[in-house]
Amino acid sequence: MSQLTRSEAWELLTEYNKEEFHLKHALIVESTMRYFSRKLGYENEEDFWGIVGLLHDLDFEFYPEQHCIKQQEIMRERGIDPRIIRATASHGYALTVDIEPQHEMEKVLYAVDELTGLIGAVALMRPSRSVSDLEVKSVRKKYKTANFAAGCSREVIERGAAMLGWELDYLIEQTILAMRECEVVE
Repeated sequence: MSQLTRSEAWELLTEYNKEEFHLKHALIVESTMRYFSRKLGYENEEDFWGIVGLLHDLDFEFYPEQHCIKQQEIMRERGIDPRIIRATASHGYALTVDIEPQHEMEKVLYAVDELTGLIGAVALMRPSRSVSDLEVKSVRKKYKTANFAAGCSREVIERGAAMLGWELDYLIEQTILAMRECEVVE
């Protein structure tokens, strides 16, 4: 079983993802995961966390009906580290797979995947079109509007925050800070 390099992970991602939106989302989640690895004291695993973030939606564009299922098969066929396979699949817990996030990294991925999309949508509504001046209260206001960024599951975000034992506002605040580091808006 091989540990992927960042460039190998990107090559694999772009083999199965062609749309700019999906590639941008992968980069945002990668950067967000790297931020949280440092924030939570896993600096020595930053590359691993980043690769998991980068590849988490590997199968979504080509196999949306088999999301988090098909990517396990693709990665296994390539001899990818089972920890990467498990971690990326775990963000589909209670949606498409029964692989419950256990490691703190898996819980972070579960929580921030949907949240980065929602935060990105809020940022696009601002005059700056940026997360640089975005505040938690602005996200919370839009968060309460069910039809705003309706594809971003509030239930998953809240379940992720609960898995981590974090208040929702803290999760939102930290995810905004993480997204500021890469300053790419979805």
